[in-house]
Amino acid sequence: MSGLVVARIETALSLSFHILFAVFGVGLPWLLLYAEGRWLRTGDRAWHALTRKWARVMAVLFAIGAVSGTVLSFEFALLWPTFMATYGGAIGLLFTLEAFAFFTEAIFMGLYLYGGRRLSPRAHWLVLWPIAISGTLSTLFIVMANAWMNDPVGIGVAHGKVVADPWAIFRSSTSWTEAGHMLVAALMCTGGAVAAVYAVGMLRGRRDPYHRNALNLGMAVILVLAPIQLLVGDFAARDVATTQPAKLAAMEAHYVTSGHVPLTIGGFYNARTHQLVGGVRIPDGLSLLLDFKPGAVVPGLDQTPVDRQPMTAVVHLAFDTMVGLGTVILLIAAWGAWRWWRARRRGALPRIAHTRPWLWAAAFSGPAAMVAMLAGWEVTEGGRQPWIVYQHMLVADAATKTTGLGWALLATILIYLGLALALVLILRKLADGAPPGLDAQPQETQALEATR
Repeated sequence: MSGLVVARIETALSLSFHILFAVFGVGLPWLLLYAEGRWLRTGDRAWHALTRKWARVMAVLFAIGAVSGTVLSFEFALLWPTFMATYGGAIGLLFTLEAFAFFTEAIFMGLYLYGGRRLSPRAHWLVLWPIAISGTLSTLFIVMANAWMNDPVGIGVAHGKVVADPWAIFRSSTSWTEAGHMLVAALMCTGGAVAAVYAVGMLRGRRDPYHRNALNLGMAVILVLAPIQLLVGDFAARDVATTQPAKLAAMEAHYVTSGHVPLTIGGFYNARTHQLVGGVRIPDGLSLLLDFKPGAVVPGLDQTPVDRQPMTAVVHLAFDTMVGLGTVILLIAAWGAWRWWRARRRGALPRIAHTRPWLWAAAFSGPAAMVAMLAGWEVTEGGRQPWIVYQHMLVADAATKTTGLGWALLATILIYLGLALALVLILRKLADGAPPGLDAQPQETQALEATR
């Protein structure tokens, strides 16, 4: 395989693997902050048990994320040397800041994991704050580097060489919309994963406070953030329309520049006819969303040379997947809000009863949030193709020209398979249910079961 093919496959594999751990590095410390804070305020043993379990899970995910992130850092230099040589100065500051954030997180992670019996409960809880903040910043700095690749600001030429203002990214709207979109997605993925794990446990009959508290917290995170993500995504789409019109056209499979453009839900893009097959069309929908005018002109793919167009069929499918799953989660959030309002109006407890349909919805939310996040990254990266730095450097020009790198791809696959296997074995070892003494069914759950 050529260097370009290996570079693309290996980078896609590494990023897809690493991002699954990055989201937990953002979200899990914040959930731990809440859970341990509840234990400090109430003395509830169920919350204490959750903090101990989640601390171990956080340590495992942090270690594997550190290994996969290290592999990625080597890949940038080895697989994309022209890109790093030309534009390393533009994103170097962000990687430096990310390194400081990572080491800060690692230092306080050690204090938190090994200081449980040496620190006061309050000091132990306070140690979580720098972990949560630095873990969030570490991910956001990397996302901002990607945002710069989508909207390269601050670039100039001096003495025949490319120069860049590394601080310009912080003034770019793209960096803040993309970082905000990712932050909310990471929290939703973490909350959804927690909810899914404990919902499955409750479906198997584990109706103790330990499982109920975890499920309620996870669902609260994903359902509260679902409408917020809708708004953040709308801002991000408007920014894409301004900075990367070809990407927006690929997202909506819109080929001919025109006004009164419908918003199409679903459908498959035919690259030969440039037509969208199937789908539900909302008249003037896209024009209204972008410019609040039914006749607003929306640039199509016909404005972009054929060899510079994104992979429209893939990007459109990924975009529909992201939006579709996000919409389902939003509907679950609306359902939960309605149930909560109705129970509150009647003075009933619990506000949201843990019926089987609700538990199945919770179990669905976790995988749905993860798939939606991965689909969103496919939109971000696939929609920029064939550019690695939008309108400045092609992917083909940035990749290594070295051949015979199949061994490196094989080694990367083996590393990730080993990490995945280790993760599964360790998490299965940790998944031993609620601690002794917390298995009694609460009265409200017994009453609910009796009514079925």
